[in-house]
Amino acid sequence: MSRESALGRAARHFDDGTFIADLARRVAIRTESQVPESRPFLALYLTAEIGPAFERMGFGVEVCANPVEGGGPFLVASRVEDARYPTVLCYGHGDVIRGLAGQWRDGRSPWQLTQDGSRYYGRGTADNKAQHSINMAALAMVIAERGNLGFNAKFLLETGEEVGSPGLAGFCRRERERLRADVLIASDGPRLSAQRPTIYLGSRGALNMDFSVELRDGAHHSGNWGGLLANPGVILAHALASIIDRDGRVLVPELLPDRIPDAVRATLADCDVVPGDTEPAVDDGWGEPGLSRAEKLYGWNTFEVLAFRTGNPDNPVNAIPGCATAHCQIRFVAGTDPQAFVPALRRHLDAQGFGSVQVVAADRGFFHATRLDPAHPWVRWAIDSITRTTGIRPAVLPNIGGSLPNECFADILGLPTLWVPHSYAGCSQHAPDEHVLAPLLRQGLQIMTGLFWDVAEGSPAH
Repeated sequence: MSRESALGRAARHFDDGTFIADLARRVAIRTESQVPESRPFLALYLTAEIGPAFERMGFGVEVCANPVEGGGPFLVASRVEDARYPTVLCYGHGDVIRGLAGQWRDGRSPWQLTQDGSRYYGRGTADNKAQHSINMAALAMVIAERGNLGFNAKFLLETGEEVGSPGLAGFCRRERERLRADVLIASDGPRLSAQRPTIYLGSRGALNMDFSVELRDGAHHSGNWGGLLANPGVILAHALASIIDRDGRVLVPELLPDRIPDAVRATLADCDVVPGDTEPAVDDGWGEPGLSRAEKLYGWNTFEVLAFRTGNPDNPVNAIPGCATAHCQIRFVAGTDPQAFVPALRRHLDAQGFGSVQVVAADRGFFHATRLDPAHPWVRWAIDSITRTTGIRPAVLPNIGGSLPNECFADILGLPTLWVPHSYAGCSQHAPDEHVLAPLLRQGLQIMTGLFWDVAEGSPAH
């Protein structure tokens, strides 16, 4: 019984095809939380696939209703070995984005795990079925090698992350005692690069907004009215250009953090954003001048125009439109107040003479920003464990560039949060041809087995 033997067991679990067989079954379950016809599969995934897997590991399992009407169910699995032991909470989500069948290359089905070289294709491979399957398997490897975990483990699996995690915050408040732990260790999102193990400590927040200009009902012939009627599309384009310039620099100071904390800047100095062969090239002239790539992505706020519409783009006519709309988004780091964004934009637009432009927060698309201190003892512990397993010092990101419901764990449950991703940025997440890389699956199994092994050997909770 040894750590090295447990890591070898994890590698064999991948090499003999057992892990891939488990993943194939899970990918085949159409857990599209955005598709009403697929909703029954959310509960099926928990009751027929995930629950029995935990029960085989000696966990108690309960599938719980969502406190929000229409929200997907939750699964809570618990293995309490000794009240004196530290407790680890894990998290994952069993729902996936729309399958988009018929749009995958080479006739692939989103619901069939398909190997092509080092890639395994299928909906949920990157987000999030492979990732929580790795963490489940790593727990099993430790139990098989040691005979027990040597700590208490709890695993929360939700089925609504892709629709904004409805009910998750309320469930965590209601079940705070049941979910009590010393640390969250979970996996989602991409590594800094495919070649380098990564830890991130929180997430940027996101606030989506709708901008609109409504000047009149209907459209009017441009030959009869051109030069006489204000064009809402032009007005809205100039209004947005007053918020973000042609090079991507945000021009409204109230939308930005005051500064990047020294500890965050020092951590990001070791993180270089280098796209892989299949990923888009970085436009280094875009964004806040004077910041590194990593600082722009992980340490700063951004404003993005996600959609813009005026007239009928699919069938243009010779008429001046009566209205224009744009759907925009601010990604923001911890330390900035998202409640101040819309009022600040209102003041800015009025000062710039764009009183006809309306801006409101969207009904969906809000996430809080969270960030664990990079100097926290759990962070140093995780760095040491992953380095010992892989021989590579992991990249440490103060937060992921995207957004996750991490506030449920960091703020509501009050936990230090460690995220160890097993995917990469070129995985086609949320698009056709979603895939995960075989080397990352194998290495991820060993990384997580090493982390869970080390919880019992001398974690900060001791």
